[in-house]
Amino acid sequence: MAADRPVERFRSIEDMNSAPVRTTGASDFDRFLRHCARYRALSRRTYPRGVFKFHTLAEAQAARASTGIPSNS
Repeated sequence: MAADRPVERFRSIEDMNSAPVRTTGASDFDRFLRHCARYRALSRRTYPRGVFKFHTLAEAQAARASTGIPSNS
């Protein structure tokens, strides 16, 4: 990112305030989508509290599927 933007030098604060604001050209919606993807990647996943005991593997897999926890495979 820093390589894309040249350094601007101003002689006074007035010159700095009158300079146009540079934008990257990406839309605000694209920025919002990138922000959402970053949040999903960084946010903590919620797991149900407690200890669960299952009699069969099928019961355990059904419970995992109903909570939305991704499988390890």
